[in-house]
Amino acid sequence: MYLKSLTIATKERVVREIFFHKGLNLIVDKTPLEGVEIKTGNNVGKTTVLRLVDFCLGHDANSLYVDEENKRDVNHKVKDFLIDNEVLISLTLVDNLDMPTQSVCIERNFLQRGKRIYKINGTPVGSSKQEIDDALKSAIFPTLSIDKPTFRQLIAHNIRYNELRLSNTLKVLNSFTSAEEYEVLFLFMFGCNYNDGEERNRLLAQIDKEDKFKRRLEKNQTKGAYKVALGVVDNEIAQLEEKKKRLNINPELEFDVEQLNQVKSQLNKVLSDVAVQTMRKQLILDAQHEVSTRQFREDLSVLQTVYNQAKTFIPELHKSFQDLVNYHNRMLENRASFIAQELPELETKITTLQDMVSDLHTQELILQDRIIGSNTFAELEEIILQLNERYKQKGAYESAIDSINEVEKNIAQLRSDLNKIDDALFSEAFQDTISRQLAKFNVLFAQYSDRLYKEQYAIKCDLVMSKSGKQTYQFAPIDVNFSTGKKQGEISCFDLAYIKFADLEGIPTLHFLLTDKRELMHGNQLNIISQIANENEVQFIASILEDKITPEMRNDANYVVELSQDDKLFRF
Repeated sequence: MYLKSLTIATKERVVREIFFHKGLNLIVDKTPLEGVEIKTGNNVGKTTVLRLVDFCLGHDANSLYVDEENKRDVNHKVKDFLIDNEVLISLTLVDNLDMPTQSVCIERNFLQRGKRIYKINGTPVGSSKQEIDDALKSAIFPTLSIDKPTFRQLIAHNIRYNELRLSNTLKVLNSFTSAEEYEVLFLFMFGCNYNDGEERNRLLAQIDKEDKFKRRLEKNQTKGAYKVALGVVDNEIAQLEEKKKRLNINPELEFDVEQLNQVKSQLNKVLSDVAVQTMRKQLILDAQHEVSTRQFREDLSVLQTVYNQAKTFIPELHKSFQDLVNYHNRMLENRASFIAQELPELETKITTLQDMVSDLHTQELILQDRIIGSNTFAELEEIILQLNERYKQKGAYESAIDSINEVEKNIAQLRSDLNKIDDALFSEAFQDTISRQLAKFNVLFAQYSDRLYKEQYAIKCDLVMSKSGKQTYQFAPIDVNFSTGKKQGEISCFDLAYIKFADLEGIPTLHFLLTDKRELMHGNQLNIISQIANENEVQFIASILEDKITPEMRNDANYVVELSQDDKLFRF
């Protein structure tokens, strides 16, 4: 899909309409260098054009008016303009700029609830992150039927304006993305047929949850300790029962006492089951709360200090860690929904157990009334009290052992299912597939980087152990560039090579690249990047200061919008 147009409109007028074309598309800041303080990307709105496209493709609105270094600092002038004027952003994508056969029109505003507008080809989109992601994937990549990678993950490398994506060639999601998540993304991107990625991630998450539950169950005692304690209690019960038999008790009383003991044992076992299931429910709620508490919302003072220090050494740093936190928060929302799936079944089980408790309590009261009403010896009453206590302990220990056995069985089954997937995933045959696919891609990557720097770059894949102790494929560039400008060139070569590779392999991908800070690259490299984009009919959309544009690129046909202090993007 290509970008065709971006329209900014209020209720009364069209503020700006931007049309895109093949090849190089420049968003130019024409502000004079003398007499005006230049703040690249945050002065006249050239980076905002990129953010508006990203906004239509599912990103949050906050990036348009919240300070990226201090999330508490809101640009109310911009926010009020977007909300009070009911600004509507319209983005049109087409499958072919010359003779389109498919188009996608996305409309989105900045209002909430009943006034919210988010439509794709006229059809409203749900408000949850998952609904938005699914709707965009269905419209833009209609042939994809997989849940993972998500739409936002698939297009991350196409949209580069924050610090993370401008610094990393491959790892462009967020700092909290697991190695397993990246593994699924890169295997898909490089055309390695791997249909069990989503199931593998689900199994890993479930194993983690079961491990936490097992640790909670064994917080006070291990299963072995419970078994030892149960043996001691069984022995004490046997001694008390033998002592009770030697008492002169009529048969009817003996039967009632036996029934009472059984009811108490069963009651305590059910009560323990209630406690265990309640604990499991609380663990899920705790996990949800943990997800919520891991979202950074209020006190960012420590993070602010770290970024202030970073900015001292890197003055051009404009993106804050909070932007990454936002990505993290969205990922956690999806995880919270997954964690809560077991709640309805648990609540039903707890309700059933509580009903059993009520019935057993009734039986217990009836039997106690019979025994108390009989002529019993004080010694018998003492034995009964001791037996009641021992049976209570017995029920609790048996319930704990049963629960630990159940969770161990669950973990064993999950690990068995995971091993079946891993046996295929990490086989020599699959590793050969990865090597072949990377070899195809690296031909293109090396070709473009050779044209740019007379150096041949490549992507490698290593089989390593992740932080969670699992095998995982780790993809990375072979050469590490420390020069900011040269890194920008490597990233551009990768992105252009990937679009070419995806087309050759029949992998759905966007055919446009949004990128910021092109002035960090040397003019000669910008010319070559422009040539490669034109040759491959890729849209290379870059924001740049006018004085950094080379003579070869200084062509009105390359300009899609020119901004200045006197003519900012929103024109207010």
